[in-house]
Amino acid sequence: MTTELSLLVLVLPLAFVHAGLWGIAVLNLVYLWRQSPSATDPPPSLSVCIPARNEADNLRRLLPTLANQEYPDLEVLVWDDGSEDDTWAVLSAAESPRLTPLRGDDPPPGWVGKVHALHQCTRRASGECYLFLDADAELRRPDALRRLVARHRGSQTQVSSGFPQLQGAALLLVSLVPHALLTSLPWPLVPRTQLPALSALNGQCWLVDRDVYHRHEPHAQVKDAVLEDVAIGRYLKQQGHPPTLLDVQDLVAVHMYDGLAEAWRGFRKNAYLLLGGTPGRFAVMYGGFLLSWLVAPLLSIWFLVSLYGLKLVTDRSSGMPLLVTILAPLSYLLGLILQFDSAVHHWSDEVRWKGRSVPSSARDEA
Repeated sequence: MTTELSLLVLVLPLAFVHAGLWGIAVLNLVYLWRQSPSATDPPPSLSVCIPARNEADNLRRLLPTLANQEYPDLEVLVWDDGSEDDTWAVLSAAESPRLTPLRGDDPPPGWVGKVHALHQCTRRASGECYLFLDADAELRRPDALRRLVARHRGSQTQVSSGFPQLQGAALLLVSLVPHALLTSLPWPLVPRTQLPALSALNGQCWLVDRDVYHRHEPHAQVKDAVLEDVAIGRYLKQQGHPPTLLDVQDLVAVHMYDGLAEAWRGFRKNAYLLLGGTPGRFAVMYGGFLLSWLVAPLLSIWFLVSLYGLKLVTDRSSGMPLLVTILAPLSYLLGLILQFDSAVHHWSDEVRWKGRSVPSSARDEA
């Protein structure tokens, strides 16, 4: 009886956790499906701001898709953040009157490279609306920007975060990104609550109206944040501008990594910070993932079915191959190992990305 009672005490909280994950996923999917664009004729002038450090290959793919956009008033600003490859050569060779290549060395003390690069782009931008886009992105159709801005203007606020299609290698790990995006944050509640922690952005693709940006200067406010998108999402919500999540998979693709080793290093940079960024917070959140992803399926087949179902739903909603879904247990296991590896590297100050050290402590945005 004691063993059965102990098992019940463990199973019931896990059942509530899984039910909560399902509830958030369903709520978010309905929220995305019900969105409709707003007619914007003519569309506002647009500045696309792109940070680039060692992004030569990615820019060769992205820049032509920007040059081919059917957008009437568009400028593209790319900041070469002290690249050590052919990034500047690619930018210099690009034949597009809309492109403004910019160049700098290492960021000033106290600034993270990407945050500084985007901040510098906004010093030169002239559009009524800003689109922040990662260099590994690609626009999937000639009217992508027009449609993207229309969806932004049709959103509930002046800040919109994109949910792009993720492509490339290491999809067993990459597929956990849309999984987390759809199961961790109930997006319909973001504008309906006051809690700053209940907000975020996807730094791969987000939009903001110019006047809102310069009224609050979000990049300058979070200049030392590695997870600048999460920090900006929370900061702008505090200022009265909670972000909206837009499904832009038909418009924007992001080629995140070329292989498992690169993906591992990239996620290692962020995983510990996403789980709180301090030993105490990490222990609590990692314990929750460990119980939900590993212990629960060992206790009951129904938890395994639940995890498979969640992965099936998020994989299908984000266009992941069926094989990735079939190998879902491996994705969860890799995720747990990666989270722990990220913590160990942050604790020993050994996290590096693109030749630079990554700060080992997270900003307190709670």
